[in-house]
Amino acid sequence: MMGFSTASLQFRLAVRLAALYVAATAIAAAVLIYQAYDTAASLNDRELSQRADDLARAVVRDGAGAAQLPLPQKLASAYATSGGDDIFAVRDRAGRVLAASPPEFGERVAKWPPPTDDPAYFHLTDLGTADYYGLSVELASAAGPVSVSVARAAGANALVHSLLREFVSDIAWVGPMFMAATLAIGFFAIRSGLKPVEEVSRMAAAIGPDAISVRLPAKNLPTEVKPLVEAINRALDRLERGFNTQREFTANAAHELRTPLAIVTGALEAMEGNGELATLRKDVARMNRLVEQLLRVARLDAVALEFDAVDLNEVARSVVEMMAPWALAQQRNLAFVAPPTPVRLNANAHAVADAIRNVIENAVSHSPPAQEISIAVTAEAAVRISDRGRGVPPEDRERIFERFSRGHGAASEGAGLGLSIVKEIMRTHGGRVTVANNPGGGAVFVLDFSAGSRPCGRAQRLPGGEAAADR
Repeated sequence: MMGFSTASLQFRLAVRLAALYVAATAIAAAVLIYQAYDTAASLNDRELSQRADDLARAVVRDGAGAAQLPLPQKLASAYATSGGDDIFAVRDRAGRVLAASPPEFGERVAKWPPPTDDPAYFHLTDLGTADYYGLSVELASAAGPVSVSVARAAGANALVHSLLREFVSDIAWVGPMFMAATLAIGFFAIRSGLKPVEEVSRMAAAIGPDAISVRLPAKNLPTEVKPLVEAINRALDRLERGFNTQREFTANAAHELRTPLAIVTGALEAMEGNGELATLRKDVARMNRLVEQLLRVARLDAVALEFDAVDLNEVARSVVEMMAPWALAQQRNLAFVAPPTPVRLNANAHAVADAIRNVIENAVSHSPPAQEISIAVTAEAAVRISDRGRGVPPEDRERIFERFSRGHGAASEGAGLGLSIVKEIMRTHGGRVTVANNPGGGAVFVLDFSAGSRPCGRAQRLPGGEAAADR
């Protein structure tokens, strides 16, 4: 799964999304609060304007043609029940106060210049014990233009302000909750959107020398990622062609060398000569071994192995029986020990035999003459091969399994492929190969198959491209 670290794409997208949501939420909350207060103020102004219109419509002419203001019952009741929160004053064109409530407000307004048809807003702080906010405007009436001044005490809108405070309080706790929920949805949306990328990443991580034919799917990927995946697939195409060319060259070269080397070997065996001829025979034998190992690597790399139920005792015994005459010719002895009951495991018998044979060849090469190499099969599905050679220093116990790595010393005449083949065979079987000191001197190689659990009949490809090393 794609890691959610500070360097991950998910983290970066989440941080940017969080910053965007925080900024958007803060701006939205500020706009809403501003609009709420602005709307409340507008409603108050509209109500004052409506009061002024009602008062202007109530102005009439008396019998002498003078303007007067007989308050309708509805307006009179409204001002009577306001408790002094609502006040008004109406003047005619000459500035005479037609009506005022309270009279002190009418006296104050009488001193003001006449207003225009655009409302003029005012704030009174010295009229009684309350502050008043109001407006003055000139309006048409049945008796001609009149000046109307209306105002409301600051505390008269306590309910509205209480509602506004409640609204702000709700925004303060609902906003973060909404933002958190939105961020969570955004986070899961990001993870869902990047899931195809995670799948492609897992597929890419599984590609190795034994799976270079795999290509990454570009379906359902974001358009920004598709060019990268396509570029990787093209690189894998070039890599596969390179691997195939290398494998074909190795196999072809080895096959081409086998026939002339066989002819040279046969000719040398029939010749008689001095010590230089013996050295030449040894060199040709080494070349023959290198060719055989190259062919083995090519076969393992190209052929899928079929796994079946095998008896590890029988496989190891057949290898020892086959190699015993060769070991005797090298002045070494092979000793074989096996448990009385079969050791069953799912494996490819030929590959397991190759692994055991390679380790025995190395043990014979590194043991002094007249020494014994012990091959023991354990009931835990392991093969222990012990020699009496120089042993393997701790610092070299990983390196000797690398490709073309050879041990130190005069006996190190191998090509550096044998032990790497062993390592790859063990890896393919789910096991491992280790080396340790032999208590009596020398080295002990352990081929441990106990961790592997391959179902019968399954095929597994051995990546010979990673095979590597005689000691």
